[in-house]
Amino acid sequence: MNRHLGVWIERLLFIIGVVCLGAYAFATLDARRYQAEQTAAFAAREAAEKAPAARPRPEEKPSPSSSAVMPSTELVETGTLLGMLDVPRLKLSTPVVQGDDDATLSKAVGHLPDTPLPWHEGNSAVAAHRDTLFRPLKDIAVGDEILFRTATGDLRYRVTRTSIVNPDDVSVLDPGSRNMLTLITCYPFYYVGHAPKRFIVHAERE
Repeated sequence: MNRHLGVWIERLLFIIGVVCLGAYAFATLDARRYQAEQTAAFAAREAAEKAPAARPRPEEKPSPSSSAVMPSTELVETGTLLGMLDVPRLKLSTPVVQGDDDATLSKAVGHLPDTPLPWHEGNSAVAAHRDTLFRPLKDIAVGDEILFRTATGDLRYRVTRTSIVNPDDVSVLDPGSRNMLTLITCYPFYYVGHAPKRFIVHAERE
């Protein structure tokens, strides 16, 4: 009886493991697809802005874009593509979208809605998971360049320091006296389960 019970437990654990791996693989592929779509949307927007202006025919009407990039209004909806975040030395390049909810952060770098938009004055903050898009931040160093490409132009930042704080430490979002970009991810980088700390990258706009 105990032998048969042990066999069934082993089979159950195997099935659970396969299901978990399948779910992880699906989430990873879905995130990569989403990032590729957003990157392509931004590249198309850049190309359109650089192309010579063409006068539309009278019967033609502009078709709505399936992925809005930096709308004219400042009431930015969750999921709106804001731009591309690049850290050249780390070979990190990723789209940034509006929002910091679980659905957004499972697929992209998210801009914290309670902080200024990047092209505004103040301290703009973005976040991503340490085991996906922001893993390269473990190797970031003071002096590294960060480029935030938006539809209104490129914003260049220089890393001034890094810090490790508790999850409830909101002082990292303080406005400060300069235009800042704050990158947030979980810490330690190699930690199983919910990480107890947050790794912060502080950068100033040049």
